[in-house]
Amino acid sequence: MKKIVVLGAGISGLATASLLAAAGHQVTVLEANDWIGGKSRRIKLAGQRMDTGPALVTFPEVWQEFLDRYQKLSGKKLSKKERIEFVKLNEVGRYFFRDEVTDLPVQKEHKWYKAWKKFESQHTALTGSISKLLTAHPLDPRALPAVAKMAAVYGRNLTTSSYLKSLKWLPEGLREVIAIHTLNAGIAPRKTLALYASMTAAMATEGISVPVGGVNEIPQTLFKLAKAAGVEVKLGERVNHLTNKQAITQNGVYEFDFVVSSLDPQQLDLVLGKKQKMVSKPRSCSGVAIYAVLSEPLPKKTVTHSVVMPDEPEELYAALEAFVPPQQTMAFVNYYKPQEIYPNSKPTVAVLLTAPADGKEYDLESPWVKNEIKRISKLLGLKKPISEYFEDYKILTPEYFSGWGGYGGALYGDTRKFWQSGPFHKPSYRSITKPWLWRVGASVHPGGGIPAVLGGSLIVSEMLLKSLGNQDDSPLVLAP
Repeated sequence: MKKIVVLGAGISGLATASLLAAAGHQVTVLEANDWIGGKSRRIKLAGQRMDTGPALVTFPEVWQEFLDRYQKLSGKKLSKKERIEFVKLNEVGRYFFRDEVTDLPVQKEHKWYKAWKKFESQHTALTGSISKLLTAHPLDPRALPAVAKMAAVYGRNLTTSSYLKSLKWLPEGLREVIAIHTLNAGIAPRKTLALYASMTAAMATEGISVPVGGVNEIPQTLFKLAKAAGVEVKLGERVNHLTNKQAITQNGVYEFDFVVSSLDPQQLDLVLGKKQKMVSKPRSCSGVAIYAVLSEPLPKKTVTHSVVMPDEPEELYAALEAFVPPQQTMAFVNYYKPQEIYPNSKPTVAVLLTAPADGKEYDLESPWVKNEIKRISKLLGLKKPISEYFEDYKILTPEYFSGWGGYGGALYGDTRKFWQSGPFHKPSYRSITKPWLWRVGASVHPGGGIPAVLGGSLIVSEMLLKSLGNQDDSPLVLAP
């Protein structure tokens, strides 16, 4: 049995801690904040419950694979209280781009339907390959067939942008709708792997889901599983320094054999005693996230998940890279009616604006925020700005997100070469110079959402357990 310290009680930290403890190791999780979930945080406004951070779940087979692995390691069958019920939404989202409005998947009556079906048919076969890359190291022999299958589709077009441009039959508007999803990794399509184009088709085919009770049910469930496996979770315990044997906090010293960090790279550098990186280094986007309880419902035609795009996406990408507010941004609008997903008596909404990682604090009266609220409200068909529906609200800005360690509030840290924007990330799961240090979640590849976070935890726990000799050689097989 080894002593293992996990830094951070977010989704990746709790998932990894659960698996390592289920295998019989002594695991302690140190969390600087007074809540679990990391960026997935539960808040209350006007007596209503809302979750910050990721709002949707894709590739549900990755969550199921985590549960299967936990049960295998622990020898324990999960109870009903230790499981999550997911609700699949009717659409991936309703997209507003220039004069076009379309759902994904594109509906039969829309002029893009024929092109969408052609694109979808070429990419849905890759869904299993994407799932495999999410749960297996890209250099693992088990992942090679998935890599080869993708290479056959993309050819020499390695980036999302170059690949989509090579599809001459794809309408420009639909191309931009597909490409905008790279902002889920915080960067422009020309700086991400072509893999991101396939993810759009996979999401539309498989659908997207939300846990009953909200996305924070995932870390809440992981916390239960961790505790059941014997993990000790300590909140309000910020690590100030790491040596090769000790994690030193303001309250004490924790001895360890191994450390698994889920911290943002900059925050990990600080506890390792490294100097801050150059502030001019390219970095991913930030956000202005507005969470609100509404005094009245939105129009009946309002869907759960809307995506409002800028008229000129290239202007948005350039503004983000220059760390200045864009003329128009990309916004998610997540709307929940009473008793829909959340056990609330009033409607709620999250308006999530893509913002530059400038470390600044914005409010509803900030010029570009105010203009975007007006534009979004008009496109959604509202008779007044959505802010006038707010009974109570909370706004999180780049200044808030900078507290996580990403300079300027960069949600996904520094940007890297495009081939490092997916599974071939840098840094690697295990430190070369510090063999006692392993990385998961934001510490390795923060873009990609919950499946990538959980997949990384599966990969790291498997690698670490095998290195300790108490992991069998049976392959990770995705649940059907």
